[in-house]
Amino acid sequence: MNQTMNDREPMPEAGIGSALAYGWSSMKSNFLVLFLAVLVVVVFMLPLEPDGGEFDTLLQFLSTSYALLLYPIVNYGADMIFVKAVRGDQVEVKRIFDGFKNYINVVLASLLTLGLIGIGLIVFLIPGIYLACRLAFVSYLVMDEGLDPIAAVEASWRITRGHAFKIFALGFVSIFIFFAGLALLLVGVFPAIMWIKASFAALYLSITGNVVVDEHQRPIDDNAV
Repeated sequence: MNQTMNDREPMPEAGIGSALAYGWSSMKSNFLVLFLAVLVVVVFMLPLEPDGGEFDTLLQFLSTSYALLLYPIVNYGADMIFVKAVRGDQVEVKRIFDGFKNYINVVLASLLTLGLIGIGLIVFLIPGIYLACRLAFVSYLVMDEGLDPIAAVEASWRITRGHAFKIFALGFVSIFIFFAGLALLLVGVFPAIMWIKASFAALYLSITGNVVVDEHQRPIDDNAV
């Protein structure tokens, strides 16, 4: 059974610098495990590319189904592995497939998040980016706290109140980290992704250290009105 946020080790003060520093430290301490987890995620990211032949429509359908119904399982599982690594828990790569034990919630949470962000992007770019920042913790809340999709979205919205700019700033910095990795002839891409994911996990744990969890596992902001 998961510990509630109240029982966990205190994290550094929520901030971009501390998240990056804690993420870097956690990455170095669990390098091989996190490296393998990122390798698995990257392999599962490889899409089925239509070749323009007679099976083009079928491949398009399979590719879309794969992206919506299978890839989120691995992606959410990887997020959970990074949370455990940053928190100092025992980390096992095989836990990346734990999302299959909670398949319905993972897929529905992913679809709901993508749908909300997509609507924001269609309306205008800035609302979409803002929604992405406010819903950045949905995967952690589904995997770490066992919340259902609606509860996870609502909880992420409450938890990130007042922290959207920090999440956006970390995402912006992450772009430069990623391209710096690319500049190293692809060798640095994997450490870059590891550092980014560890930093977001650190920011999640840092921010959620300032909230209370009730008996229904719904994070509540003490300052909410």
